[in-house]
Amino acid sequence: MKSFKERFIKIDGSYGEGGGQILRTALSLSAILKRPTIIYNIRAGRRNPGLQPQHLKGVEALAKVTNAEVEGLKIGSERVIFIPKEICPGDYRFDVGTAGSVSLVLQALLLPLCLSHQKSRLTLVGGTHVPWSPPYHYLTEVLFPTLHLMGTHIKGRIERWGWYPKGGGVVEVEIEPTKGLKAVSLNERGSLKRLRGVSAISNLPKHVAQRQRDHLIRLIEKDLKMVVEVDRLEEVPAYGVGSFLFLIAEFEKVIAGFSSLGERGKPAEKVAEEVAYSFKRYLNTGGCLDHHLADQLVPFMALAKGNFTFTTDRVTNHLLSNLWVIQNFLPDIIIFRWVKEEGEGKIEFLTP
Repeated sequence: MKSFKERFIKIDGSYGEGGGQILRTALSLSAILKRPTIIYNIRAGRRNPGLQPQHLKGVEALAKVTNAEVEGLKIGSERVIFIPKEICPGDYRFDVGTAGSVSLVLQALLLPLCLSHQKSRLTLVGGTHVPWSPPYHYLTEVLFPTLHLMGTHIKGRIERWGWYPKGGGVVEVEIEPTKGLKAVSLNERGSLKRLRGVSAISNLPKHVAQRQRDHLIRLIEKDLKMVVEVDRLEEVPAYGVGSFLFLIAEFEKVIAGFSSLGERGKPAEKVAEEVAYSFKRYLNTGGCLDHHLADQLVPFMALAKGNFTFTTDRVTNHLLSNLWVIQNFLPDIIIFRWVKEEGEGKIEFLTP
């Protein structure tokens, strides 16, 4: 008989891109499958290795939701032992602190709570639109609608925006339980039906939001000859200063999202150019899912009933690291990967 310690799934946190996504995906699957897990070499190759405040808060939040026993909960820890007991849906409030990303904390919680037995309500405080993480609007406009195709019911509301470095944003998320995730193949996006978006500012001159919007419209409409519906939000509530531009592309079979954040010394026109470039790069490929969506969907897809495939505009190291973690927990799932020279890819999940 194997000892208790030998039953742990062991994950090398330095694998592939070696970031916090490995931690979040591993602990999320650990919670659902009730498999004790050891994650070591957490963010080992980064300038500030180990758990940083937003990673720590994500582990703490998931531990509370799963009534887990945890070792290694401290800033800088490169090793975490996580022993989940049961998923406990309910009403929770988690303050990530300063501008730590609420979206990344939600990534760890979303899948377990979707597969729980009761409705949950989350209040998350921190950064809502900050660098190196999905902006809140990407979740509500792209991820949640796509997950709805798989049988989930998730709603979000933003009360206050949180910019770097002050943070302080507040979002509320309601998660209805689902009896099972449905496999949905997403290989072709179909024709482009609508382009819409948001241009938002906090504590900046009103012309910044207008210049972002107007320059994006010029860049897109010049090439596509298609109307771009971008609302100009002259001011959104926040403690800090910031600007945000988001383009949502609605195709027949999928939704894709492209965004950019303003920063000190960065012209509003540059923000618009970054969004337009990302959108056009995606449009010039044959991939169905934008690469951010592909990365966020694969843990859900791994637990869906049935076989499925998807194509993406770019197979990133982030995606490959996520797939590697999944195969450590679900070795019976066979994942085929096909990549073109320009980075487009097709992923196929086959379940026994």
